[in-house]
Amino acid sequence: MDEKGEIMYGMNCWWRGIGWSWCACRWRGSSSATKLFIFMLPLILVAAFASVKPSTTVCRWGFNIPTCSFSLPPPPPPHPHPSNSSLQSNETETVNIVSKPWLNSSAPVNESYEPQPSPRQWQKKKRKVSNLDRTEAVLAQARSAIRDARNENQTQDSDYVPAGPMYWNAKTFHRSYLEMEKQFKVFVYEEGEPPIFHNGPCKSIYSMEGNFIHAIEMNEQFRTRDPEKAHVFFLPFSVVMMVRFVYERDSRDFGPIKKTVTDYINLIADRYPYWNRSHGADHFMLACHDWGPETSLSLPYLRKNSIRALCNANTSEGFEAAKDVSFPEINLQTGSIEGFLGGPSASRRSILAFFAGGVHGPIRPVLLEHWENKEEDMEVHKYLPKSVSYYGMLRRSKFCLCPSGYEVASPRVVEAIYTGCVPVLISDHYVPPFSDVLNWKTFSVELSVKDIPRLKDILISISPRQGRHQYAAKCKSDIFNCLRAKSFKCVGNFTTLELCKRLRKDDDGPELDYKVSYVPDSLFLD
Repeated sequence: MDEKGEIMYGMNCWWRGIGWSWCACRWRGSSSATKLFIFMLPLILVAAFASVKPSTTVCRWGFNIPTCSFSLPPPPPPHPHPSNSSLQSNETETVNIVSKPWLNSSAPVNESYEPQPSPRQWQKKKRKVSNLDRTEAVLAQARSAIRDARNENQTQDSDYVPAGPMYWNAKTFHRSYLEMEKQFKVFVYEEGEPPIFHNGPCKSIYSMEGNFIHAIEMNEQFRTRDPEKAHVFFLPFSVVMMVRFVYERDSRDFGPIKKTVTDYINLIADRYPYWNRSHGADHFMLACHDWGPETSLSLPYLRKNSIRALCNANTSEGFEAAKDVSFPEINLQTGSIEGFLGGPSASRRSILAFFAGGVHGPIRPVLLEHWENKEEDMEVHKYLPKSVSYYGMLRRSKFCLCPSGYEVASPRVVEAIYTGCVPVLISDHYVPPFSDVLNWKTFSVELSVKDIPRLKDILISISPRQGRHQYAAKCKSDIFNCLRAKSFKCVGNFTTLELCKRLRKDDDGPELDYKVSYVPDSLFLD
């Protein structure tokens, strides 16, 4: 078994979690969930790396160093003025003699001459090339490769080439992924003890927190133990575990959680130079709990500068599409997706639209008011009878309704795609996962709350020629193919519906309402 195969084999523990307890792993067995989540790790890293915020005082990727590109040296300086005391030294005469050829036209033409660099040039010449400079030079080469990929018809990757309207720009996305595989490194701070740090739930609606923490800490391809080689730095705390072990139940007091995060960042800032170097701009956190955004308010730089991978990607609560990462919410009740994938074609589905769930938040009551038990082919319920299979209903439905609850995110989005159902996103402030890579309009329906009364008419008006059913089915089929494939890259690229983001700037698709001015068009592009 090769190295990647061993990683796939070993990561099976992520899907065999033990609920709220630590996700202790056993190196045994294999599952489709293992292979699927292995790709989630690098694409989260793509999103995190591509989200590093630029500024006028740091280079493109947030590193606090001088300009990341070098220009040609300036022209020779004019003859120094006699009153310039800074040049009146024992070397003044030598400097003047050397400078005569460009000031005195009568100088012999056969006289050899090499102008001495100015003090500023000497400073540049003597400047030691740092590790960050070397990193930026490598990234510049990657940027060039991604630009060239836009016009290429073929790729050097023989395993898989993403294609189709589901991607805003499949070629640049693919090249970004390949460049990431070759170069991208993340440093995980080792400070902190479980259960708050280096730990998270592997089951439940918040399972992606624990799965990602364990994935990044076990992955030797992207994780580096040398912080000088890192592109980004991961803060390995779990908001879910802090809510359980630090927060006082029903107190509504976020103080203990914020203090825990503040103390941790102060600790790493005291031990390492990297947080202070970029003011947190090359650091990232991940949270699937609803209180993830609130937790990021613990420190101003954590909220303002750092990359936040959030399931609760709510623009009305400060989510920034240019900096943050919308992370998919997946409810792994058993820690596995075995038996989760698959469903018949749209022509064999008898239900037009389906929803079942609690009356949470402001949107679902409106949905139930208009459509609960109103139409035979509109299966809208609060809760299903125990004798009715929830996933069976998903597989029988053409459209699966995904209204926001207390917060904007819903695991129904991923559940719909897994079962080949077209997700209908009903929200006013939700940024779907990785919208800068995926053209969600090609395989989903995006509606606002005001569209709920016309829901059935809207869904009926969507012609099969528009391809949403076909593309949703293709997503499902692609996942199946990847789970059977041995290729790490194949698994990775096909699951972009879960964990990939912001590889687009000047795309060919329509402008998105939530898109802001700065969105890199790929991982390494300017």
